[in-house]
Amino acid sequence: MKQVLIISGKGGTGKTTIAAGFASLAENVVLADCDVDAPDLHIILKPEIKEETPFYALSVAVKDDEKCIKCGKCREVCRFNAIDEYFNIAEYACEGCAACVFICPADAIDMRKNAAGKIYVSETRFGPFIHAKLDIGQEASGKLVIEVKKKAGKKAEKENKKLVLLDGSPGIGCPVIASLAGVDLAVIVTEPTVSGLHDLERIANVTKHFNIPAVVCINKYDINKKKTREIEEFCNRKKIPVLGKIHYNQDVTEAMIALESVIEYGSATSEEIKKMWSKILEIIKV
Repeated sequence: MKQVLIISGKGGTGKTTIAAGFASLAENVVLADCDVDAPDLHIILKPEIKEETPFYALSVAVKDDEKCIKCGKCREVCRFNAIDEYFNIAEYACEGCAACVFICPADAIDMRKNAAGKIYVSETRFGPFIHAKLDIGQEASGKLVIEVKKKAGKKAEKENKKLVLLDGSPGIGCPVIASLAGVDLAVIVTEPTVSGLHDLERIANVTKHFNIPAVVCINKYDINKKKTREIEEFCNRKKIPVLGKIHYNQDVTEAMIALESVIEYGSATSEEIKKMWSKILEIIKV
């Protein structure tokens, strides 16, 4: 079983659009959205949810008012100001350190698992799809990404799928690092802008640090050909193959409005995406 991850150093490069295009071309595949903070691949895939499970992140402190003797020791040791003058614990401010639990002489405080989101196992017209949503204001997005990947891997093993296609998060933070773990190829989607090149350099350094093979897709390359050449020069210096270049086309937007992949919609960019997918299959040898 091979894993291919589509990522980008910044948002808005067209990563999910390209991921949806690859999804419509892939065979014998399990799909997964590793952007748990702001997932959007489901908008195009229109999944039918088959299974829903809660995701528990950090535990939070909960007080038993009947046992509390209002000694104030919990408030003294709380570094996060999660306990007010009336000794009420604000769950949103609790960081789960459990100092209050250990200091409480009345055993009035316990740690409780905090439901922070949901994980979904769905079916789509392209195959099984694992996705999740982290609740607003919650943490541990990296941990949730790991759970999504575990479920995707188990689904692939159970159904004898040869490929897991992952749509990652933008940036270089925890969810991206969690997404990169164990993948066979990272497809970095960038655009010919100043910020596009800057953030390409950052995410390329991350993939290099973790020894993950990477290739680059330059989306909308023809809106700034000078910057495209700079990106190609950077890739040559860093010995990162340029997988392909996609020209700017308004029908990509039309495909998104129609809730279809660019392949299904028949966009003029379809051939470019098909060529890139063929190269990916050659690289990972599926």
